[in-house]
Order: sequence, then structure tokens, then C-alpha cells
Amino acid sequence: MTSHDKFSAALDALPLIAILRGITPAESQPVGKVLTQSGWRLIEVPLNSPHPLQSIATLATTCLDALVGAGTVLRASEVREVHAAGGQLIVSPNFNAEVVQEAVRLGMVCLPGVMTATEAFAALDAGASGLKLFPAEMATPAVVKALRAVLPAGTLLFPVGGITPANMTAYRAAGADGFGIGSALYKPGMTTAEVGEVALDFAAACAGNIRA
Repeated sequence: MTSHDKFSAALDALPLIAILRGITPAESQPVGKVLTQSGWRLIEVPLNSPHPLQSIATLATTCLDALVGAGTVLRASEVREVHAAGGQLIVSPNFNAEVVQEAVRLGMVCLPGVMTATEAFAALDAGASGLKLFPAEMATPAVVKALRAVLPAGTLLFPVGGITPANMTAYRAAGADGFGIGSALYKPGMTTAEVGEVALDFAAACAGNIRA
């Protein structure tokens, strides 16, 4: 199964990307396990976390059903490092053509960060697998709807930043395909059980349900 096949399967299962900023290699296996048990299949470790490549390698070898990779990827050299660690997903806060092109060359899924239509079309021209709309605190559902009106059909759009179980429905109605969830899901110091509870809340909200 290619990384893109795995990406498609993960989106069908649950279109949420876990952003584990600040996670340590020792935490990565138990947190990854509770996430996959909660239905999550997309996991990124931002590169400004402690020893991120170790965490990515651990997650890639223990969460076999998940597409694992890195966030906050700013340079093409970092794409190669993530690939060498076993990562298959590249997520960035910005659009950098060299980062996207290197990810494409290596067969990885790449979601660059964009805010404007100009950035969005440039990222797609470079070969992006989808678009991270960031920061979503600055992009209301109305912005998502406006972008959706001009983006090519089938473009994957993932708002990231400030997403909660309460506001997901409005973004989905506007055309969001999924979301990246960061500190609302995981913060350093949280227990594995706490992460699991929050993961279930987000999964239920994404499915249109509310957990009791």
C-alpha cells in the first residue's frame, strides 16, 4: 500500500490529524496506541518536539494502521530526514515549493499550510496532496466556503488551529474535508487516558455525535 493509498483509507476511517507537539519518544508509543484504538489513523510529530525523528520512527513501527509523519517541516532536507525515519506524511505551517516537491519525489503525502487562494493554487501546482488551512482562527467557515468555490474539485482542505468538537460541524458544512487537532488533543503533561478521552470526543464530534 502506498502512502497515498494509506492516506485515503485513513481519511475514510476518520479525517482527523493528531498533532503531537512536544511529545517525547518515551510517550510516543502509548499515546499512538490510544489514538489508534480511538480510531485515529493520521499522526504527525512536529519537528520542534524533543527528538522528533525518534518518535516518528517509533510510531511508524508500532502504529501500523496509521499514516505517520512530521509537522512544522520547513526545509527539503527535513523531508528527507523524516522519510529516512519511516515517516510518510509531511505537514508544514507554510507553503515552500521545495518542501512539497521533495515530498512528492519521495512518494510522501504533503499538506502545506496556506491562507490565501494564491498560496493554495501555488501549492497545488507544486504537487501538494491537500491543503492545511492555517491558522484556522483567522479562517472562519465563510472563508472555507469561499475557497471551496474556486479550488479544483476534489481538493482536500484541512483547517488547523482552534478546532474544537463544537465548531467542527460548521466547518464541515462549509466544505472542510477534515482537521488537524493540536493542543486541544495533546499537550505535554497529559496522561494517556486523558488523551484517549479527548480523542474519543473529537472522533464522535467528527461523526456528528455527542458523547455522553
